Parts: sequence; C-alpha cells; structure tokens
Amino acid sequence: MLASAVMFVALCASSGTSAVEPAQIVPTSETAYGETYAEHSASYWQWYLSEPLVGHPGIDSPEFNVKSGQRGKVWFLSGLLGTGTINVTVPAGKALFIGLLNAEASSLEEPPFYGETEEEQRAAANAIVDHVVSLAATVDGQPVADIGQYRVTSPQFSFVAPTPWIFGSVGGEGTAVADGYYLLLRPMSKGTHTVNFSGSFLFTLEQDGFDQEIPADVTINITVK
Repeated sequence: MLASAVMFVALCASSGTSAVEPAQIVPTSETAYGETYAEHSASYWQWYLSEPLVGHPGIDSPEFNVKSGQRGKVWFLSGLLGTGTINVTVPAGKALFIGLLNAEASSLEEPPFYGETEEEQRAAANAIVDHVVSLAATVDGQPVADIGQYRVTSPQFSFVAPTPWIFGSVGGEGTAVADGYYLLLRPMSKGTHTVNFSGSFLFTLEQDGFDQEIPADVTINITVK
C-alpha cells in the first residue's frame, strides 16, 4: 500500500551552518537505552501502528496528544501524512527517536501483498525506501552530516492495530518489517528546539510502472519542560 511509504517526518535543511555535533545524535552503531537503532525502529512502528485513528500522530488533528502510547526513557516522534508543522511538549530527560522518511510492510494491509514472512516483508520495505531521494535534516538549524548512515531495517515485529487503523478499515494482529531513516537524539536541554526534514519518495514509470513523486516537508517544534 502506497500509504505506508509516506509515514515520514520531512525537514527543510538550512545552509551555511556546521553539521550537528555527534554527541547530540546517537550513532547507529551504538546500543542506547537498551536497544539498537533497528530495535528502536521496531518499537517505533509498534507504537505508530497501534495508535487509534482519532488523534493519530500521522494525522494533522487537534486530537493529537504526543503523550499517547509513550513510555520509558525514549519517546517517539513522527511526521504527518504530508507536509506541515507539528508542535509538541515533552518532559525533560527523554531521548527522542524520530522517524524520518521510512516505510513498513505488514501482513495486515489490504490487499495483503506484502507477504507473511520476514524475508517477504523486508524485501517490500527495502524496495519502498530505495526510492527515497534528496533526504536532508537539521536539528536546531544545524544540518545532520551523512544522513545516509541513519538508514536501518527492523527485525520482524508483531503489532495489534485498532479498528479502523492508519492503513486500513479493519485492524487486528499483524506482523511487519520496517525500513527507513531515523534519528535518536539524546535528552535535549529545557527550552525550545526544532527538527526539520526534507526529501521525497520518487517512483518512475520505467522502474515502477507509474510516475509519482511524494514530497515531504515537515517541521517539528519541540518544547522541553
């Protein structure tokens, strides 16, 4: 389902500033807060797919509550099904795992063309994210260096989706594999911060059988209290 490909947060990159210091972003080689990046991405998608449609983090809605479904040391932040600005307030001391351009491939989507096995779902998710182009990110106005290093593929995970859910009219139990770009930020200082991303999913007639570019441009304004 093409909708799975647009689960992203997209950021506008600014120029003329230095790259974000490595200390601000956990490297993908590091196990932090009890999980690897790949494991955090599975936890992120379990959260995302289990959230009710009303107030869902992927929908621009007044019912959205950033606290919904959050627990532990790491909180998740997602973008919208399109472009825009998100304003959130998070407690001090929380690490933030932010989904950039990414996709999941699950057994629950209609029609179920992603498959049931981990290998089938991984291949489908990888194929979608292979179409990401021009990805850029900034944290507090500083460009993220070498954004390509932040692409990870999750292990297969299980989830329980509500009815209706973000990708279908009927929820239930399913399995999925996710692929994409993420940033894990260490706890930020109290005050206001901004995370921006930009990029596109680019599908071509020659390679994919249809022509479509799905652009992303979202800003997340974060207040830490």
